Amino acid sequence: MGKFTFKLPDIGEGIAEAEIVAWHVKVGDRIDEDQPLADMMTDKATVEMESPVAGVVTAVAGEEGDVIAIGSMLVEIETEGAGNEEAAPKAVADAPKVEVEAVAPPPAPEPAPAPVETPEAAVVEAPVAASDEKVTASPAVRARAKELGVDLGDVKASGGHIRHADLDAYLNYGSGQGYRAPGVSAKRADEAVKVIGMRRRIAENMAASKRNIPHFSYVEEFDVTALEAMRADLNANSGNRPKLTMLPFLIVAICKTLPDFPMINARYDDEAGVVTRYGAVHLGMATQTDAGLMVPVIRDAQDKNVWQLATEIGRLAEAARNGSAKSEELSGSTLTITSLGPLGGIATTPVINRPEVAIIGPNKIVERPVFVGDTIEARKLMNLSISCDHRVVDGWDAASYVQALKKLVETPVLLFAD
Repeated sequence: MGKFTFKLPDIGEGIAEAEIVAWHVKVGDRIDEDQPLADMMTDKATVEMESPVAGVVTAVAGEEGDVIAIGSMLVEIETEGAGNEEAAPKAVADAPKVEVEAVAPPPAPEPAPAPVETPEAAVVEAPVAASDEKVTASPAVRARAKELGVDLGDVKASGGHIRHADLDAYLNYGSGQGYRAPGVSAKRADEAVKVIGMRRRIAENMAASKRNIPHFSYVEEFDVTALEAMRADLNANSGNRPKLTMLPFLIVAICKTLPDFPMINARYDDEAGVVTRYGAVHLGMATQTDAGLMVPVIRDAQDKNVWQLATEIGRLAEAARNGSAKSEELSGSTLTITSLGPLGGIATTPVINRPEVAIIGPNKIVERPVFVGDTIEARKLMNLSISCDHRVVDGWDAASYVQALKKLVETPVLLFAD
């Protein structure tokens, strides 16, 4: 018998450590060669590690969420032969595979004990000072007590007869141990959830963004009545083309206005003190997945029409959600757009995707009466938010940029003009 020490290999250029996000084995398991051992997450990807040998697992490096250095022990395996601790460990793939679902779900909490219901006819047992004394209460109080299953003999009157306030005091502070108000849900058990994997990466990135970037936000109202009418017409006559949402039109407007506002489409290296203003628009698209928020990137968005953008939006969102997005599709954005769709609220103050210097957040569309000249019309309105890095973008620049967007969105024919 021999011992094989599986050391975490170099799984990416410049990577010094990786996080354990999921174990596929435990101590005592008998494993085969090439059997998956663990999923390791770096800043760029999640990599599934496979065993180079068969044997029995005798030790593992830590728990899910622990971070270990490249070259340190990940798994120890007892083998049938003499062992080979110096053999080079191997990873499962030539190129890292992004795994959205890599984070193992936390153990489900034990269910809370079911509450004991008091039958309507039951009487809550409590001593009564004078049981033969007649209870005096109004018909309304009696009816309410009956509906709640409370015996008025257990309720202390604050005056000559029992009032609603006395019934409330009994329910809240008195001897109503057997009572549970209708519609109140059972208390859930406390649950401790370890923050690991994608959730921890998101937490670290958001904290770094808020800690290092002085944010400011600007919000403007857009009248999208004409744009919504155009969108409906295009969808009705699009044939086999993908259905259009509001997002592709907004992306076209964003790309058409950026050449006049290069400070918006930029990244700031605060350590080097250098702002890089990009000519191409690589637009990050904040996407909610089961593992948390991911930002796939639409490359060269300025070169795509609304149908091409709609296709790319759908493809990237699906890839992010099912775990097939490649590492290069999740990095390199120069500006990000984040939309909650119908949950968009009145206004948002989104957090910048560092090291970018701005993020744009369209909110939900609502229909409201608006004065148009001397008449009142029903118009479709949408607020649009932008958050900017005040070290790089001035308030005047952000406001001017949003006003340029507003002009294009409210006169949608300009979106298709050269």
